[in-house]
Amino acid sequence: QVQLLESGGGSVQAGGSLRLSCAASGRPLSAYGMGWFRQAPGKERELVAAFSRNAVRIYYADSVKGRFTISRDNAKNMMYLQMNSLKADDTAVYYCAAGAGGSSYTLLSVYDYWGQGTQVTISS
Repeated sequence: QVQLLESGGGSVQAGGSLRLSCAASGRPLSAYGMGWFRQAPGKERELVAAFSRNAVRIYYADSVKGRFTISRDNAKNMMYLQMNSLKADDTAVYYCAAGAGGSSYTLLSVYDYWGQGTQVTISS
């Protein structure tokens, strides 16, 4: 099993930046596909960005392309989400997750391990 812990959320004005971190323990992140999800009030949880296992493929939601960057440091067992040019619509609880990470790495259902979430609030 792997345990995940997010940090770095907060409140910023529109146009600002935040960097989310996800610390993993228990097993190497390189063994998993990894993703950042978010859930806004009254909405379904959605995938923001993800790596397939071994980072062969990277996915970004259309809504964040060009603004968000996902990265990972396998040596530190960490994953990051750099978020720039933030908008009010980015307001949500952000979760990191780990799963099998094969060809279906963009599907929420393949993610078995989740962090507790970190709140991101963007004021306009």
